[in-house]
Amino acid sequence: MLHLVTYETVKNDPAVKVYIQKADEALKAIGFSEHSFAHVCLVAEKAAYIMETLGYSEREVELVKIAGYLHDIGNVVNRSDHSQSGAIMAFRILDRMGMDPAEISDIVMAIGNHDEGTGKPISPMAAALIIADKSDVRRSRVQNDDEETFDAHDKVNYSVKKAELKINESKTLIKLKLSVDTRYGSVMDYFRIFMDRMVLCKTAAEKLGLEFKLMINEQQLV
Repeated sequence: MLHLVTYETVKNDPAVKVYIQKADEALKAIGFSEHSFAHVCLVAEKAAYIMETLGYSEREVELVKIAGYLHDIGNVVNRSDHSQSGAIMAFRILDRMGMDPAEISDIVMAIGNHDEGTGKPISPMAAALIIADKSDVRRSRVQNDDEETFDAHDKVNYSVKKAELKINESKTLIKLKLSVDTRYGSVMDYFRIFMDRMVLCKTAAEKLGLEFKLMINEQQLV
């Protein structure tokens, strides 16, 4: 029997909570930035903001929030190909909850295509998820307490004092605006580390009929 599965249903599922927690623990063990509840909730909300602002239906907005919340659970398996393993895990979870197969398909397609290694913005939902995920850069994502041992990604994330993602009033442009403390990472450090992600964001924005711009300390890089 099919059920109307909501974002709150998924957020409150005990098994999902365990998968997210354990996935973050696995990444922390190998030196990655935070991928726990703060990250997935922020990605869910940003993806919803994008689709809602662009006029997608209430249900489509709900589905992209679910995709955002579940998008990184594949890290519990392995960081490599985590988007594909995460999509399979999401299928099992949502199928167990009785979600409509068409809605499951939309969600798993988005999850399976969110990573810059193999992902493509094959749908508006996938595009919104890509931009929401790649725009989450912030100091609080750094899980290494020792500044002396920061790697390049730690330095870049730690340098970001403020990140703002906004769509303009005419709905033609989406801008990621960052305020960076250059004592920890330069503007070019950010661009060098995250270039592939920003290129994917540009492609994703085009799927949504938008132009993507990256601004760092009032300088336009993309």
